[in-house]
Amino acid sequence: MSNRFTKTYTALPDHIDELGHVNNAVWVQWIQDMATAHWETVARPEDRAAFFWVVTRHEIDYRGNIDAGQSVTGETWIEGPAHGAQSTRRVEFRNAADKVIVSATTSWAMLDKASNRLARVRPEVLAPFA
Repeated sequence: MSNRFTKTYTALPDHIDELGHVNNAVWVQWIQDMATAHWETVARPEDRAAFFWVVTRHEIDYRGNIDAGQSVTGETWIEGPAHGAQSTRRVEFRNAADKVIVSATTSWAMLDKASNRLARVRPEVLAPFA
């Protein structure tokens, strides 16, 4: 699947940890923000009304960082078909030099809003992301 979603983030002073870089928890929040914004922007209205997603796993590689006032461009996409209720999402953050400094593979489970139970991800739910 190749429908990619991008968003830019700028590090604020409260994002910076004692090492002088963006804290790891902020990167995780940005990953979640990207996934949510992608779903809200691309998913069909009936799917947004019927389902929501919860993260089941984050695997993050840190290859660099940014300082307060610097920006990164995040890019996310759905990788491959779903497996039952699970879907895999990739995220990359690039710095001003276009170097990937943080990358992640995240697993998400789709839940039915009415029952709060896992729901099998049907191909038509992911079709808008292809």
